[in-house]
Amino acid sequence: MKNVLITGGAGFIAHHLIYYLLKNTNWNIVSLDRLDYSGNLNRLDNILSKLTSKQKSRIKVVFHDLKSEVNPWIKKELGEINVILHLAAGSHVDRSIDFPMEFVLDNVVGTANILDYARYLNDEKKLERLIYFSTDEVFGPAPNGIDYKENDRYNSTNPYSATKAGGEELAVAYENTYKLPVYITHTMNVFGERQHPEKFIPMCIKKIRDGETVTIHSDKTKKYPGSRHYIHAEDVAEAIHFLLKLEYNYTPDFGGAKCPKFNIVGSEEINNLELAQIIADSQGKKLKYEMVDFHSSRPGHDLRYSLSGEKMKKLGWAPSIKLTERIKQVVDWSIKNDNWIDL
Repeated sequence: MKNVLITGGAGFIAHHLIYYLLKNTNWNIVSLDRLDYSGNLNRLDNILSKLTSKQKSRIKVVFHDLKSEVNPWIKKELGEINVILHLAAGSHVDRSIDFPMEFVLDNVVGTANILDYARYLNDEKKLERLIYFSTDEVFGPAPNGIDYKENDRYNSTNPYSATKAGGEELAVAYENTYKLPVYITHTMNVFGERQHPEKFIPMCIKKIRDGETVTIHSDKTKKYPGSRHYIHAEDVAEAIHFLLKLEYNYTPDFGGAKCPKFNIVGSEEINNLELAQIIADSQGKKLKYEMVDFHSSRPGHDLRYSLSGEKMKKLGWAPSIKLTERIKQVVDWSIKNDNWIDL
């Protein structure tokens, strides 16, 4: 039985991961969170209500802010840990543009502190795996026809992506210097139940329900909407579980990079206008929208991001449920549980 530490456990993606692992493994889970802007214990309460008493007994919640070191008191609270899934991070581009130093402290300093804790576990011969959860945005905007692979160059275009790239490079350095068993994942535009309503999909669900106008990120001509590979959080959780079970023999690439990286990608690319239309159709509502050129007025909002999912496909994983089905699933759930979108 593994003991798994999930940082940012009350956050959006992490709570889906906790639910998936409690349902599909016998592992013990420790959720580490400081419960700020992103963390919400009601997420954990909501998912735990759907589990058996035996499954619930396998989770422990610990409060800690990773801007501070994992001190002896917190180490004692965490207990024996075999796997670290580091998801805790500031993740909203607009907030990173307004408050860049917050993101440096959370995403770079916070990552350094969890890596130092991982060094301690590794020295004790207890650590089996650390997964650093990165983002597609470290690669920057993708021209049409380009899907970035795992080891392509960085081109961060906003403070959020730059700080995630900084954390990623620290993870690579700790793997190289201290021989930590690190994997790095990149994913993009994760959505699902209980997502913060400032994000595009829950925001669209609410605005369309209420007959309001949805703003669509577009190019300068306001004719071509931005596009993404959206992926449901449960699919991301399934992919993480897949990687934790994977027996993977990694050969360093031509540049000598030794730290394995994996892109976790939605199966379909879709532009934001098409996405909003699916959300409207799912509600039986007419879509009211306005194309807005965010990038020109506020650099840092890129029109297209894209990752290649070929590596994970070759290893044996890809999302099994179609994107349109996942979107309809989230729309139906959000309308029935409107307290999560009515902030």
